[in-house]
Amino acid sequence: MIVEEVLGTRAALSAPGIETDLLELEWYETTRRIQRKKTAGGMDIAIRLLREGQRLRQDDVVYSDGRKIVVVHVKPCEAIVLRPLSMTEMGTVCYEIGNKHLPLFIQDNEVLMPFEAPMFRWLEAAGYRPEKSERQLLELLKSNVEPHSHGNGGGPSLFTRILNLAGSKQES
Repeated sequence: MIVEEVLGTRAALSAPGIETDLLELEWYETTRRIQRKKTAGGMDIAIRLLREGQRLRQDDVVYSDGRKIVVVHVKPCEAIVLRPLSMTEMGTVCYEIGNKHLPLFIQDNEVLMPFEAPMFRWLEAAGYRPEKSERQLLELLKSNVEPHSHGNGGGPSLFTRILNLAGSKQES
């Protein structure tokens, strides 16, 4: 089975009598555009998400035949959990983590990241009160700007338009 798009969500596509098979993924596999996996039930799945910005999310349905649906399940992993006490602390800790180019997740008023012992020790030393916990990392903060024009009718991307606007103001 080749998956090229998400069909919907479990909530929208599940119904009584429909079998559910889980496609278990690690958090970092949700952004992979091409991969081969097996579902919990043994079904072979080839994923080919070629459009810009496509990624798999918890409870996405990637296959349906009327009798069975295949649903994405993001496996829990060891994570660093931070609960900032103020907006200043939130901004500072996110800046520090982002400055190290590490993946960052914001869920339920917590800042999460995959567990790395050196980062945990650094956060402790900096006074941020990190905790180690088993969590599903679901809400990846996508903070990088990609100057591509894929998926918008072939026109310039927002990033390109901003650069062009800034350039034209400097020339005036």
